[in-house]
Amino acid sequence: MHLFLQNSTLNPSTDITITGSKSESNRLLLLKALFKNLEIQNVSNSDDSQYMLKALDSEAPLVDIHHAGTAMRFLTAYFATLEGKTTLLTGSQRMQERPIKILVDTLRALGADIEYDKEEGYPPLRITGKMLLKDEVRMKANVSSQYISALLLMATKLKNGLTLHLEGKITSIPYIKMTLSLLEQLGVETSFEGQVIQVKPYLETVSKTVVVESDWSSASYFYSIVALSPVGTQINLSTYKKESLQGDSVLQEIYTHLGVQTTFEGSKINITKINNNLPESLDLDLANAPDIAQTIVVSCLGLQIKCNLIGLHTLKIKETDRLEALKNEIYKFGTSIEITDDSLQLSEPKPLSSGAVVATYNDHRMAMAFAPLALKTSFSINEAEVVSKSFPDFWENLKQLGFNISNS
Repeated sequence: MHLFLQNSTLNPSTDITITGSKSESNRLLLLKALFKNLEIQNVSNSDDSQYMLKALDSEAPLVDIHHAGTAMRFLTAYFATLEGKTTLLTGSQRMQERPIKILVDTLRALGADIEYDKEEGYPPLRITGKMLLKDEVRMKANVSSQYISALLLMATKLKNGLTLHLEGKITSIPYIKMTLSLLEQLGVETSFEGQVIQVKPYLETVSKTVVVESDWSSASYFYSIVALSPVGTQINLSTYKKESLQGDSVLQEIYTHLGVQTTFEGSKINITKINNNLPESLDLDLANAPDIAQTIVVSCLGLQIKCNLIGLHTLKIKETDRLEALKNEIYKFGTSIEITDDSLQLSEPKPLSSGAVVATYNDHRMAMAFAPLALKTSFSINEAEVVSKSFPDFWENLKQLGFNISNS
């Protein structure tokens, strides 16, 4: 699907309901597979969560999770503990290029039976489930927090629980804390001190209903929209919590620097443009919230201010190499950015060119991060349907706001 976005003007105040957090939903779906009486409300309607749910319900020997990276990591650990069941876990071509060796090596150290079906270090994986008796292991912590969360989720069913020693700088700590918090809500005893995480075994029945908070990553695009809008513009989003488990809730603080105020009204957040007092440069360390990097740099491009983001090392192993993708697509609007393996710098934003054709690289966040620029110029987006990976309602929500979007 190729969408043309014409220079648009927003409705002054609009209410939007956003589906449940993909991160919370996928963790809870796995926990529901472990604890059958757990009930979940407001589950994400994203493709990733649907693939996760389908895989957990499947009795087939082949499980294909397509582009769902979280599902690949979580299910690798889950299937390793299903005694007597052999599963070939695979995904899209891009998924087969995303490394998983650190997680596989750690699971093997616990006694798991996992083989690579094609290339060493990458999916597909042939997993034969068995009882894992070891209860202590070491893992590199600077690559992906999803590896860590995968182990913590399945640790509840290990006979002696798990003691996990983390090596190196720990990346995306809020996502690890989200996993531990959800475990604790079910009654699991955990601890996270320094470089060591412990999860106690938990063999009891869980009878509980958990309501998934709406997705803060999805909210980021509306923050960008408000930031690029006139003073007085307001978008109201639901359903959110002041005490969020999601690391991307840091958006509330970050976008104050771009003139955006967040207020809570019950379970709704009101996002309002209150001033145009912009900094010369927005400098941030996003090691704990890398998924909002694309949104932020595009906001700065639209506002014509400098931007320096660090802590982005995980972006190179996402749906695409997001740093290279940003460099390529921002250039189409007339501005160059400098990138390293873990940073980007937007040093001299130029007036926005019109008529760009944005490539999405099979990456939902590329499509959604660039969309707010339609408030400043006209351009088009290729393969715009990719947003369904995390936010199927995105384009309809933008039309509701007043965006001028058409198939071209």
